[in-house]
Amino acid sequence: MFGLRTKRHARWRAQPFPAEWADILRRNVPYIRSLTTAERRELEGQINIFLREKYFVGCNGLQINDEIRVTIAAQACLLTLSRPDTDLYRSLKTIYVYPDRFITPQRQPDGTIIEDANITLGQSWTRGPVVVSWRDALRGAADPADGHNVVLHEFAHQLDAQDGATNGAPALRSRSMYAAWSRIFAREYRDLHNDLLARDPNLMGAYAATSPAEFFAVATERFFERPRDLQRQSPELYEQLKQFYMQDPAKRFTTRP
Repeated sequence: MFGLRTKRHARWRAQPFPAEWADILRRNVPYIRSLTTAERRELEGQINIFLREKYFVGCNGLQINDEIRVTIAAQACLLTLSRPDTDLYRSLKTIYVYPDRFITPQRQPDGTIIEDANITLGQSWTRGPVVVSWRDALRGAADPADGHNVVLHEFAHQLDAQDGATNGAPALRSRSMYAAWSRIFAREYRDLHNDLLARDPNLMGAYAATSPAEFFAVATERFFERPRDLQRQSPELYEQLKQFYMQDPAKRFTTRP
């Protein structure tokens, strides 16, 4: 089964990338300008796989089209661009897309579901689904250097949950990496709380202090969109993310045309 899946992925990856999809990337995802030719080809191959395997559902009357699918897929695949395993979102089957921010349903102790007053731009459930606001997904992609990107954020949660728990400690490539990850992330998380109490500036922002899982997701946004700022403020944190994602956005942003 695994061999058949690998062969299928290789076949899909090698298929030509539609010109219409390339136009969508150029128009909606300017981050691709920072990628090398090889990286762009790899990204296109991963998008081919992603769009074959994931099902998009429009909510509140939103009609799903290729612009929505390709724009969201490109940002999700950016996280896995350099990783040898392209099956990292295997448990994710469905992406729900709202036209704008939406009300978050909440489960009560008795099991009932109610809609509260919390309005959100994205959600990620362990092993799927992912839910995003199209307006915010498009806005996040439009400015690749503002540090805010709902698609990167929610798909970082999906990577975090690969080991069964969304806790800010994703599955790493070797057991020897966990000690440094735990030490550095715990220290940075603690420093963020201290900075917030002291009203000192911190690139991560208040939302990252909500939980270790949110800290990792926000750190992912900053890593890809404000890499040099993150590297200056928290070099060891940057290095951990560099090892995890197997990418070096600070260098990419420095050398991009």
